[in-house]
Amino acid sequence: MSSERQSRLADRIRVLVAERLEKGLRDPRLGFVTITDVRVTGDLQHASVFYTVYGSDQERADSADALRAATGMLRSEVGRKLGVRVTPTLEFILDAIPENAGHIEHLLREARERDAATAATATGASYAGEADPYVKPREADEDED
Repeated sequence: MSSERQSRLADRIRVLVAERLEKGLRDPRLGFVTITDVRVTGDLQHASVFYTVYGSDQERADSADALRAATGMLRSEVGRKLGVRVTPTLEFILDAIPENAGHIEHLLREARERDAATAATATGASYAGEADPYVKPREADEDED
């Protein structure tokens, strides 16, 4: 369960790290990084910072190295601006949301194509037997009673 204090601290850390990255880190390896989410542990000692990088795999790797190298500086700046007794450690994790979204989009496109093929096959189809294959109850003749 996420407490209100955890979520407020996570939001504040996300804003502070994003603002610092927007100002620049003086690291040429850092690409176009977007902070997507921050999760703080229950004891407020550790923060996982999720990010995405726009670009190639090489740019993602370079940006990960740049963030890893700047973790101490970012943590000290976050600690200075947060005003809490214990500054949480920062861990940067590459967010897989864009890749997952692309995979889901591909699966949905494939399902639509299969549905269209099935609908096209069914347009000229006719029943193999009777249109209503269910057995109907016999109507009793009045003579039998």
